[in-house]
Amino acid sequence: MEKSESTKVDVVENTKERKGKAPLLGTAAPVAATAAAASATHAKRSAKRGIAIFDLILRIAAFASALGATVAMATTDETLPFFTQFFQFEASYDDLPTFTFFVVGMGIVVAYLVLSVPFSIVCIVRPHAVVPRLLLIIFDTVIIALTTGAAGSAAAIVYLAHNGNQDANWLAICQQFGDFCQRASGAVVAAFVTVVILILLVVLSASSLRRH
Repeated sequence: MEKSESTKVDVVENTKERKGKAPLLGTAAPVAATAAAASATHAKRSAKRGIAIFDLILRIAAFASALGATVAMATTDETLPFFTQFFQFEASYDDLPTFTFFVVGMGIVVAYLVLSVPFSIVCIVRPHAVVPRLLLIIFDTVIIALTTGAAGSAAAIVYLAHNGNQDANWLAICQQFGDFCQRASGAVVAAFVTVVILILLVVLSASSLRRH
C-alpha cells in the first residue's frame, strides 16, 4: 500500500512539472518570431538609410555639374579683332535665345537642387517617411524634363556651330570662335551629366518607396 501511494504521489508530481513546463515550450516560438521580425525591420531601416545617404551624395554631384554647366555657358564670350579695335566680331551666349534659355533653365535646376537637400536629409533621419520622398520623386521628374529640354536645345545649336548647315546657308563658326564653342560644348556635356544623375535619383526614390 505504501508503495502504491508513493507511486501515485510521484505521478502527480511529474504531471504538475509537465504542466508547469508546457507553457514555456509554447512561448519559445513567438519570441523567436518577434526577434526575427525586429531584425528584418532593422535591416530594412538600414537599407533605406543607405539609399537616402546615396541620394544626398548624388544630389550634391548633380548640383556641382548643373552649377558648372550654368557658369560655363554664362561666361561663354569671345571677341575676334578685325583690322582695328573699333571693328570686331563678337560671339556671346546671350546672342542666341537658346543659350539664354539654357542659362535660365540650368539656374533653376541649381536652385532646386539646393532646396531639395533638406528633404534628402530628412529622409536620412527618418527613413520611413513617405511624404518627403514622394515630393522629391515628383519634383525630380519635373526638373529632369527642364534639364533635358535645356541641354537638348543647346546641343542642337552647338552642333550647328561646329558643322553648319549648307541647305540653310548656316556657316560653321567654331573655326573662328574656338573658345566660344569649346565652353558651350562643355556646358552641354555637364548638363547631360546632370540629367543622368537626376534619373538615378528618381530610380532611387522609386526603389525606396517600393520598400514600404
